[in-house]
Amino acid sequence: MVVLILSITGLICGSFVNALVWRIHEQSMLSKKDIAKRKEISVLRGRSMCPGCKHQLSIVDLIPVISWILLKGRCRYCKKTISVQYPLVELLTAILFSLSYILWPSSIHGVVIFEFIIWCMLLTGFMALAVYDLRWYILPNRIVYPLFILAILISFAPIVSHAGIKSTIVDALIGMAIGGGLFYVLFVASNGSWIGGGDVRLGGLLGLIVGGPFAAMLMLMTASGVGTLIAVPLVMAGKAKRNTRIPFGPLLIVGAIVAELFAASIKHWSLHLFS
Repeated sequence: MVVLILSITGLICGSFVNALVWRIHEQSMLSKKDIAKRKEISVLRGRSMCPGCKHQLSIVDLIPVISWILLKGRCRYCKKTISVQYPLVELLTAILFSLSYILWPSSIHGVVIFEFIIWCMLLTGFMALAVYDLRWYILPNRIVYPLFILAILISFAPIVSHAGIKSTIVDALIGMAIGGGLFYVLFVASNGSWIGGGDVRLGGLLGLIVGGPFAAMLMLMTASGVGTLIAVPLVMAGKAKRNTRIPFGPLLIVGAIVAELFAASIKHWSLHLFS
């Protein structure tokens, strides 16, 4: 039952991600003087509309995944193609919510329920950042900065139940330093040509969330490994060159999810193996 509820919630949050990404990008293209248009596509006050013809959508057009299937991937009003991004993001968000519950490294009760709720909110933000970075190679601060508030909440929540204040704060700061520090060095050394400032902020944010040196390093290693697995076949197939730009934000997010869910068990397994 819990998995079903989380799946439905994930579908809804995924639908919100699609709307959020589109609205933030559309607003970034407008002049500050376009007050009427900015209100029309406001994240909080704007009505749902077709990205193509801007026709307001009804409830039957907004059912996650199902509406896209019933409409055969086309707008009901202008008949323009609706990107497959929309159902994919909705499904992936639902899968991440459910898998996080199944794979959560500790029993979900007490203060851990609060941590898990914050984690699902973070996953929603991660999905928005990943989609935005994949489409426009930007990690907008309008999404990154609010996530820092959630990151602080989930990082320091263990203090309430079982962890010492000092160790929790130290782990959070170490994770943040490793996650953001490496990218800051690369950013400064290359004057921003190797990596963007958004990746520095995202690295620090994710390092703060996963906490501790082991989890932060696992996050970076996973991101690099996944990036290599993607880039090498593309280069070998001639679909990419050595200097082809690959957005690193989604890779970092994958690394952070792996670290959050598996760092504790991997660390325990490693210690047991070498002992």
